[in-house]
Amino acid sequence: MANDVTLVQDPEIGKSVDVAGIATNYLEDGTGKDVVLIHGSGPGVTAFANWQMVIPRLAGSFRVVAPDIVGFGYTQRPADWAYNLDSWVRHIVGFLDSVGIGKARVVGNSFGGALSLALAARHPQRVERLVLMGSAGLEFPISEGLDAVWGYRPSRETMRSMMKYFAYDPSLITPELAESRYIASTRPGFQECYEALFPAPRQRHIAALATPEEDIRAIEAEVLIVHGRDDRIIPWDVSRRLHEILPRSQLHVFGQCGHWTQVEMNARFCRQVHDFFSE
Repeated sequence: MANDVTLVQDPEIGKSVDVAGIATNYLEDGTGKDVVLIHGSGPGVTAFANWQMVIPRLAGSFRVVAPDIVGFGYTQRPADWAYNLDSWVRHIVGFLDSVGIGKARVVGNSFGGALSLALAARHPQRVERLVLMGSAGLEFPISEGLDAVWGYRPSRETMRSMMKYFAYDPSLITPELAESRYIASTRPGFQECYEALFPAPRQRHIAALATPEEDIRAIEAEVLIVHGRDDRIIPWDVSRRLHEILPRSQLHVFGQCGHWTQVEMNARFCRQVHDFFSE
């Protein structure tokens, strides 16, 4: 009798769609109103790594799609691609077109929050409602944590040290989690591209991801801003400032919570997003 062999699909690899010649990897689940999740910028990050605890909770009520943004994950990395806010927003708009989404409810995390904020400012017709979680998008002095994240060079010790910046509760940073993220960061092509995204000096990249305040004030979509009070990557004061600028915004700050709001406060965060998008 022949041995049965079961091939297990890598959960980080979902569907693929052509976006202006770029093979774009994305996850999709559920039916209903469109929700788009835009991931952050940590080493080895993918849509799955960022949103694996969120997608199942939202997919019961919405069609949830989560792309790997160019430069991250399993989306194609064109040799001549310019890694900047203009190009990333253009990729997101092209992705929405390619998967048949006209106007979406968008959730942006950290770097992905900066992209989502720019999307709402530049293409207001594409954003129904917006959630910003631990979001960049304004200028601020770079934190020690963000400098460590953007300056990551692969080693197990460096990964373990860097990940301590993400969570308020250090017990979440298990050896198994650190090892899995280290392995992810060493996949072929991942680190070479990552090092090209945010080279030193890194303060300039925060400015490059910022949307002008007058453009933010003009955003008419309702916005839910969520932040961990103890975030060591993006200071929660950035969200306080966004709340002051955005005319139709709500702000919720979780205590005893770091940069991983979607992990550390998963049930509460997902419930807030669900209710906000269901209105």
